[in-house]
Amino acid sequence: MVHPFILKYVCIVQKRDSGSLFAMKYVSRNACIGRGALGGVLKEVELLATLEHPFLVNLWYSFQDEEDLFMVCDLLAGGDLRYHLNHQVEFTEASVALLVCEIGSALDYLQKQRVVHRDIKPDNILLDEEGHAHLTDFNIATRLPPDGLACSMSGTKPYMAPEVFMCALEEIAGYSYPVDWWSLGIVAYEMRSGIRPFVVHSATPLVEVKNILNTQPHFPRHWSDNFIDLLSKLLTVQPGPRISSQRELQQTKLLRGTCFDKILAKNTNPPFKPSKDHLNCDPSLELEEMIIEAKPLHKKKKRLAKQRSINRDNQNQNGQDQLSELDSALLKQFLVYNRFKEQKRKVMEQKESEWQQELDQAMACSEVDGRLETIHEGGNEPAPPNGKPTTIDSNGDRTQQQQQQQRQGEQGNDSLDYIDRTPSPKPSI
Repeated sequence: MVHPFILKYVCIVQKRDSGSLFAMKYVSRNACIGRGALGGVLKEVELLATLEHPFLVNLWYSFQDEEDLFMVCDLLAGGDLRYHLNHQVEFTEASVALLVCEIGSALDYLQKQRVVHRDIKPDNILLDEEGHAHLTDFNIATRLPPDGLACSMSGTKPYMAPEVFMCALEEIAGYSYPVDWWSLGIVAYEMRSGIRPFVVHSATPLVEVKNILNTQPHFPRHWSDNFIDLLSKLLTVQPGPRISSQRELQQTKLLRGTCFDKILAKNTNPPFKPSKDHLNCDPSLELEEMIIEAKPLHKKKKRLAKQRSINRDNQNQNGQDQLSELDSALLKQFLVYNRFKEQKRKVMEQKESEWQQELDQAMACSEVDGRLETIHEGGNEPAPPNGKPTTIDSNGDRTQQQQQQQRQGEQGNDSLDYIDRTPSPKPSI
C-alpha cells in the first residue's frame, strides 16, 4: 500500500449518493515536490483521464487540497498478483491464459491510444472479486507521438524487454509497444512456475542482462505444447516477430477460437477466485501505513482549518503568503477530474448530434418537397400543380390567369407550416 518512492496511501471511500465503493490514493504534495515526483503524478492523472477499459484500473475523480493530491479509482478487492504469488498460489494454464487475454486486451487498447505502460509486473496487476485482472500504476507510462519511439530506461529490471537495455547501451535508437508484451510473457511464466524465466536483479549490469535475455528460457516438460508456444512467442527477443496485439494472440494455438468479445464483457469464469473471507493484502503493510502516515485523513478537516488560520495571520504580518506561488502552480497543473460529469457531457453531445442530424434531414426533405415540380415535356418550364399546360402569350410570358392559378396551387398544395419537433434536451441521469 505504501509506494517506496512517492509515499502513496490507499483507502476505501464511498460515494454518498450511490453508495458505490472506490479506492482513493493520496500523496503528500510536499513529498512529491521534495522527491521530484510531482511531474510524474500530474502526468499520470492527465493520462488516466483519457483512458477507459474493462481491464484497467480506471480513474473516476482527481482533486487536491493544501496537503495532498487525490486520485479516486476502481476498487479491486481481490488483491494484486504479487500477493497471491507470495502465498504460493498455483495458477493453472487456463488461469494464466485468461490473464494473458485480459491484460493483452488492455495492452491492445493502450497501443491504439499510443500509450506504453513500461511497468507490467505482478505488483501492478490487480484482481477483482471474481478473479478478473486489471492493470494499474501508470506513473512511468508515456504516450508516444505517431511513429515515435521511447528511449528512456524505465521499468522494473527483471520484467524489462531486451530492447530497453539495448537502447540504454545505445545499440538502438528506441523501443515501442512490444516491450509491454515481453513483460506480460515474464508475468505469465512466473504465474505458472512461481519463478521468473531469467535470473535478473536490480544490480545486474546492463551488458550481462542483455546476454541473459538472449538465452532460451527453460520450459518444464509437463507444460502443454500449446502453452509453451504462447510463452515462446511472447518472449521472443526481437520485437518484430514478438506477439504485440490481440489479433496475434488469437492466432496462437492455445488461444485460437477464443471469443475476445466474451472476454471483454467479462462473461468468463476465472479458474482462480480470490478469497472473500479475508483481505487480499499483507496486514503488515496496512500497519506500516498507519505508522508512517503522520497526517491521517480523519483529522484533516481540523488540521486544515488551523493551517488556514495560521496562513491568514502570516499574510497579515508579512504582506504575502510564501506558499501562494507554489499553490497557484499546483492548481494550474493538477487536473481536477470527474468521470461521471464527463460521461454525462458525452451523452448530451451525442444526443445533440443526433438531434442536429434529424433536423438537417427534415429540413433537406422539406426543401426537396417544396421545390418538386413536374417538368413540361416540350421545354424547361415546369408544369403547374394542377397538371394543366401553361400557355405563353406573344411576349413569351405566362398569362396572368395561369400565374394566379399557379400561385394558388403553391399556396394550397406546397406550403408547409414549419413545426420544430426537436425534443428539448434532458439530462440523461
